[in-house]
Amino acid sequence: MRQKSVLRNKIKKHLLSQIQNGRLKVGKTINLAALSRETGISVTPIREALSQLEHAQVLQAVPNRGFVVAKLSKAEIKNLIQIVAQLEVMALENTTFESEEIKLLGTLQTKMEEATTIEEGLADRFNFHNNLVRQCNNRVLLQILKDLKLRLHFYEHDFITDFDFFQNLNIQTRSVIEAIQEDNVPTAALILRMHWMSILDHIETQIVKNG
Repeated sequence: MRQKSVLRNKIKKHLLSQIQNGRLKVGKTINLAALSRETGISVTPIREALSQLEHAQVLQAVPNRGFVVAKLSKAEIKNLIQIVAQLEVMALENTTFESEEIKLLGTLQTKMEEATTIEEGLADRFNFHNNLVRQCNNRVLLQILKDLKLRLHFYEHDFITDFDFFQNLNIQTRSVIEAIQEDNVPTAALILRMHWMSILDHIETQIVKNG
């Protein structure tokens, strides 16, 4: 049983890597046989991992196609970002920041600021947000948030393509860290909420532009 769990987690980590580097996009079908060859893992644990990702609404099972990264409507994207914003702010407010955690966030922030491509920057951004609240004492909240952010990450790759906008996001997250360093979590939470709302506004504008 433990071996199956290890293999399932390995597959999910592999797919996460593909999401982070932009290889796994909205509308793409997951080829089980190809994934098995690529990872050296049998189809059964792969199917179980994909089913778990479907349950987390990261993937969708489509008859005669298998597992697909489903496209969300504008309303669904808006709802998703609003929920992620609310939950991440809640997690931030329930996180105790030690000096080592703050130092790590600073390192991840610097990586985002030094990214030379959007793809590289979005991967660093994903890591930053996961580490921002990883010490939250509500583990159920963290798991729900992680699943939702994984889903949202597809859409960041599709719609955050303006490097100037990405740099503006970095300014906001730098302000979050500075508030945490000053032991002012309420201000950090407020900035974080504004950060997610700016992403929502940007993505909604891009959806309108793209028809």
